[in-house]
This record gives sequence, C-alpha cells and structure tokens, in this order.
Amino acid sequence: MRPRHRAARGDALSATTDIAADRAADGTLAGIGWMVLTTVLFVGVTVIVRHLGSDIPAIQAAFIRYAIGLAMVLPLLRTLASNPPSPRVLGLYGARGLVHGCAVMLWFYAMARVPIAEVTAIGYTAPIYVTLGAALFFGERLHLRRVAAVLIGFLGTIVILRPGVAEITQGHLAQLSAAPLFACSFLIAKGLTSQRGPGEIVGVLSLGCTLTLLPGAILVWRAPTFDEVAWLALTAAIATAGHYTLTRAFRAAPLTVTQPIGFLQLVWAAFLGIILFGEALDPFVLLGGGIVVASVTYISHREAVAARLMTTPPPQAIKH
Repeated sequence: MRPRHRAARGDALSATTDIAADRAADGTLAGIGWMVLTTVLFVGVTVIVRHLGSDIPAIQAAFIRYAIGLAMVLPLLRTLASNPPSPRVLGLYGARGLVHGCAVMLWFYAMARVPIAEVTAIGYTAPIYVTLGAALFFGERLHLRRVAAVLIGFLGTIVILRPGVAEITQGHLAQLSAAPLFACSFLIAKGLTSQRGPGEIVGVLSLGCTLTLLPGAILVWRAPTFDEVAWLALTAAIATAGHYTLTRAFRAAPLTVTQPIGFLQLVWAAFLGIILFGEALDPFVLLGGGIVVASVTYISHREAVAARLMTTPPPQAIKH
C-alpha cells in the first residue's frame, strides 16, 4: 500500500474511533446525569413517605401509590398491543413486579419507623448485589475502580449507620430484606432495556406492583384521608419519574457505572432528615456523606475518561 493510501486509511480509522470514543463518553456521561436526577427524585419520595409516618398500613400505602402511578402511565402501555412482548419478556415483567412490589412494601414499613439516613444507608447494600449480579449475568467487567467506588461508598453508609447499629428493630430488618429484592428488580430492568422501551418498562412495573400489593392491601384496608391520598399521588408522580430516569440511566451506561452514583441519594436523605424532621446532626453523618461524595466524584470522572480510552486505538494501530 502506498504511503498516501496508508495515511488516508489511518486518518479514516482515527476519525471513526474518535466518533466512537465521543459516543461512548457521551453515553457514560448521560447515564451518570440520569442517575444523579434519579437520586434527587427518589429522595423526594423518601421525604413524603417519612412525612406520612405509620398511620396508614405500609402495604396499603404502597398499593395506593402504585395504583395512582398506574393510572398516570397507562398511555405508556399502548406498545404492548402494537408490539407484544415475547413470553420470556412477559415472564421477566411478572418476576420484576413480584419482587419489586414486595420490596416496596418492606421499604414503606421501614421508612415509617427508622430515621431517613439509616433506611437509606441500609438500602445501599443493594448496589453490592447489583454489581455482583451485573458481572454474573451480564458479563460486565469488575474493574478495580468500580469495585473500589462501590466499596468506598458502602463504607460511607456504614459510617452513617454506626450510631444506631446497636439497636436492630423490625424496621431495620424490613429494609435489610428489601435491599436484595430491589437489586433483583434493577437487574431485571437492565436486561429488559435492550429489548423494550423505557416507558413501557416503567408502565408494566406499575401494573405488576399494583397487582402484587392488591391482596395484602385488601386485608388491612382502612379508609384513607384526603391528605394521605394527595401525598401518595405526589409520591406516585415523583417515583414514576424516578423509575423512568433510572431506566434511562441503565440504558445509557453499565450498571457498575451508574450504581456508585446512586450513593448520592444517601447524602440528600441524611441532610433532609436533619432539616425537615429534626433528626440529630451527627458527625458520622457528615463524615459518611463526605466519603460518599468523594466516591461518586471519582467514579464519574474515571468512567468518562475510560470510555474514551477503551475505544481509542494505540498510535501504532493507525499507522498501517
């Protein structure tokens, strides 16, 4: 091959790889951005549920939230008629509705009985399950920086949880049980994003959770007040938006990238608990929050850089 042709080929390959690198980096940054927005929305749900307290049974509150959410997202389910899912996808939808519905019921129970920071801290055992599951079921590589970010973020949650760890209540146990169930739900969602649209995935989740929670809600039903319904309607709107942004994050970037970003929710929850509910300002909350922020900042920067490097060939590769 003549030098001129080699140079032209090298220029074309370089341009192609630059475009691929830019797209990979943009996808990673988009996933991080969607995940940050998700943490803001989900902590809004946390605050509202904490405000409602334990006056309304947990399973009834969760059912009302998802029933209202289902009414909001019914238009998103139109694709089921025009583009029916396969039996395998239907099975995944059913499994996700079951595990997520049970997890939400346990979370509502814990949220009404345990301080916000502690509930959120315990909930961050879920990313450990998610990261391991992503490696086992999706073949995502456990890069050292990803593992380190998850472990450091989890260390931050332990620091925050430490003041109350001596007393393990039913609320703590409920949240410990909810964490692996949420992890299963997120892993199923990740698998679905390659086959179905985010709107449909969110809509079917609302349907599945509503059906899962219905029998238990009937057993404990009491007439809710107007204020309770209004707050739960707001919860449904915010949570539905949060599930949509979460699905977009899963679609844009690997789970092992997005999960460390989710630790930001702990920071928002801890400080809102202090500001809105008078929960004690503890130095361990500040220390743990600092650890979480450091972990999230590092992984966001490193993944954006890595996305470019992974798709950019070494110099010698474009000289042939």
